[in-house]
Amino acid sequence: MTTRTDSPLADADGAVVEPEQLRRATLASSVGSALEYYDFYIYGLASALIFGPLFFKPLGDEGALIASFATYGVGFAARPFGGIVFGYIGDRYGRKMVLILTIGLMGAASFAIGLLPTFEQAGMLGAVLLVVLRIVQGLGAGAEQAGATTLISEVAPPRRRGFFASLPFVGIQLGTLLGAGTFALIATADKDVLEGWLWRVPFLASVILIAIAVFIRLRLKETPVFQELEKHKNVVKNPVGQLWKHSKKNVLVGIGLRMGENGNSSIYSALLVAFLAAPAGVFPGDKFIGPVGLLIAAGFAAVMVVTFGALSDRFGRVPVYRYGALFQAVIAFPAFYLVTLGNVTLVWVVMVVGIALGVQSMLGPQCPLLPELFGSQYRFTGVAMSRELSAVLAGGLVPLVGAALLAATGYSWLVLALYSLVLALISFVSTFFTPETKGRDLVSIEDAS
Repeated sequence: MTTRTDSPLADADGAVVEPEQLRRATLASSVGSALEYYDFYIYGLASALIFGPLFFKPLGDEGALIASFATYGVGFAARPFGGIVFGYIGDRYGRKMVLILTIGLMGAASFAIGLLPTFEQAGMLGAVLLVVLRIVQGLGAGAEQAGATTLISEVAPPRRRGFFASLPFVGIQLGTLLGAGTFALIATADKDVLEGWLWRVPFLASVILIAIAVFIRLRLKETPVFQELEKHKNVVKNPVGQLWKHSKKNVLVGIGLRMGENGNSSIYSALLVAFLAAPAGVFPGDKFIGPVGLLIAAGFAAVMVVTFGALSDRFGRVPVYRYGALFQAVIAFPAFYLVTLGNVTLVWVVMVVGIALGVQSMLGPQCPLLPELFGSQYRFTGVAMSRELSAVLAGGLVPLVGAALLAATGYSWLVLALYSLVLALISFVSTFFTPETKGRDLVSIEDAS
């Protein structure tokens, strides 16, 4: 007698889990995360390394870098608006629809960036169009990760939710590997070739990921939690209003938790890369060392994000998160001091430790924690707002403010260290206001408290 692999299974706590739905949800979320972070890294690296001379050449080296990072920050500024719009759709009409819309929006914008005219070809028109497309990217990204996190958390078995909810975030590392790997390769090319046409290739190549992601997501089913809401007529007409009425505290908690994780991710992946390659940096003009370091770190991070997610199933979300934030704070000064010694191996070790251990020790438990904080009626909106408001404050402003501070201080490493420390401490303190949510019933319309 054979056993059907797509038949419902009961988790240890009695929750019914459909293996086929769980597999599809994991794959769909992972591919979306890969595309988002592929876009994130190729745009971040391009901002750090080549967008300045391509689109903002008249501003000089430092001015062009700051302007380039400003366009990077504009995308983050757009994300809360995308979170509100698509969070509303996700809580009102279902999770699946949003995941198809956001992936198409992000991918189309990335592809179009690869077609833009540079300053030499069209003056400031290219810069204006770059800002517009970055805003479109931000609108789509504003709900992509929230959708992936909500989807997989509502499908996964409660006792192993940390493990399964962190699996799609391996896609983040895949996107990082693809993005950083692509830039590490093209950075070896002749400068004229790189700035002439080769920089376009990573953006145009995103169309491949778009096609795969849309195909997979079209085959998804709606989550059991949203089906229950529809069945009992508990879908609310105004999830945004309900969120602000009942859950302001948990949104603030989510924002605080994200500061150390998202902010340090931007510090290590964008600001540190710029610090290394700048004319006054550790390796002036080198466009290879930073991307290779990210490539190595992403390989370790792919394993560690799932490890920390699984640890949160055993020890709880809050303890794992708290010690992760504390670790990130403790290593801030020694890590960035070591970078200044000019040893390439030490630079790569710092990037691995900061990203694979520091950032992932917070991201792993965060994957299930944010969805568990909110009631089912406005969960998508709650996760999106927590993620994206913090993304503006941490991820978006870090490269822009950091680049300005580096220029003002003659590229002092203390800027990186202090920034990293402060953001990590904000998350550390936030854990003391965070309820433990491990194993929570996500069908509940009540918030965690």
